[in-house]
Amino acid sequence: MADLNPINAWRRLLALPNESRTKTVVMAFLVSGICALMVSGATVLLRPIQNANRAAEQQARLEALVAGVPGMSALLEQSGGSLGTVVIDLARGAAADVTPETLPGALDDSTNWTGLDPAADLAGLGSRPNYAQIYLLRDDSGDVSLAILPISGSGYNGPIDAILALEDDMTTIAGLAITEQSETPGLGARIEEPAWLSQFRGTKISDASGDIRFAVARGVSGSEYEVDGITGATRTSNAITRMVRFWLGPQGYGPLIAAIRRGEF
Repeated sequence: MADLNPINAWRRLLALPNESRTKTVVMAFLVSGICALMVSGATVLLRPIQNANRAAEQQARLEALVAGVPGMSALLEQSGGSLGTVVIDLARGAAADVTPETLPGALDDSTNWTGLDPAADLAGLGSRPNYAQIYLLRDDSGDVSLAILPISGSGYNGPIDAILALEDDMTTIAGLAITEQSETPGLGARIEEPAWLSQFRGTKISDASGDIRFAVARGVSGSEYEVDGITGATRTSNAITRMVRFWLGPQGYGPLIAAIRRGEF
């Protein structure tokens, strides 16, 4: 009967000559398995730290964005200098059962993502999460005075992540901050320049009928719905247009914006 004692089997393996194909394959398998376990363990251990750092960076950018909106700094000081946050169900435009703490786990579940039809996928995402964490600033009466909405899309060289702030009418842009991009330096990467971002303030996103009109112009803006384009970066400019239009539309924050306008939020 074969000896099934794992200790004896290990001793027999070690006793094999180093040139043995069996010994080489088994040792390679064991080393790769141990390395995989170590990498997986490090990922699990470091994930909370990475999430905390990402959250801290996003909060800092949010505070910087709000501070740049006229009158918002004073309002933040009156309210304690903090923004309220909530996770919303994008399809319903209402608060979700998911919390900011449980959101990362929820988004690890593929069933909490919605595939997008190519014709409707203006931002080039492929799919979008069912939930999103947003930030709301309220005035003394409890009404929403500022909505800060994370948005994302596909740029010329890679993903573009940004934070869009809307004024209380949910039609006027209060500001835009780019949080991540990999566009061409000196061209598309200029979307991070304060001078270019400053022109978003006061730009309208939709007309009286509710149609989304926002666009990055090919050159100089010609209406209240446009901002100046970036010379030599047409694809990046178009990506910003599509990204904003998608997230403010029915597949993005459209239902939420409608709910806020109705005073339901």
